[in-house]
Amino acid sequence: MKNLIIAIDGPSGVGKSTLSRILSLDLGYINLDTGAMYRAVALAATRRGIDATDHEALRQLCDEIIIEFARNKSEERVLLNGEDVSAAIRTPEISLLTAAIAACPDVRHAMVARQRELGAGGGVVLEGRDIGTVVFPHADVKFFLKASAEVRGRRRFLELQTKGVAVDLARTIAEVQVRDTADTTRTMSPLVQAEDAVVIDTTELDIPQVLERMFTVVADSHRADESSQAD
Repeated sequence: MKNLIIAIDGPSGVGKSTLSRILSLDLGYINLDTGAMYRAVALAATRRGIDATDHEALRQLCDEIIIEFARNKSEERVLLNGEDVSAAIRTPEISLLTAAIAACPDVRHAMVARQRELGAGGGVVLEGRDIGTVVFPHADVKFFLKASAEVRGRRRFLELQTKGVAVDLARTIAEVQVRDTADTTRTMSPLVQAEDAVVIDTTELDIPQVLERMFTVVADSHRADESSQAD
């Protein structure tokens, strides 16, 4: 079967990371968490004391850092210059800073180029906010996931609590709404649903239910590709 390029877009807290990880694992594909790439840049900027408005410094930063993905069985890790930063890039502070960092044109150019390089050969699942509209507008399969801000905020709240992070539910929901505003109103590559994306509202669905729908769409795409090749 053809190795597909699968794009998964949607706002924060909608389940993209979990779903792309499981989907890629079951398909034997590479999983690229593009949001983690921007988070890694935000973490690197914080460590170097670079302000989100200093675009020249951010451009130089992107030229100097190395972001990689590693998988050990079902466990995936994000590496920044060889260091495992999987947990460090998921703090509330980095989450809020990432929206501002991702709005920098030079950062986006650098990350999009890297994402295209990693996914060009197919056999890849990419998740983010502009995969199906900017990074791979001709992706074989496009998903757009959505859910209410309240539900996404609660999911994030429970996730952080499980990790032992002291968080407030109301504040977490408010932070999700702030991130939504930043993602949808930024000038460059805002969060937009691709016209040909399959939309899945995860508000009332659990992970297995969403995965079932996604696998059906992927299987249909494979069958369509086989049919076109036969013709």
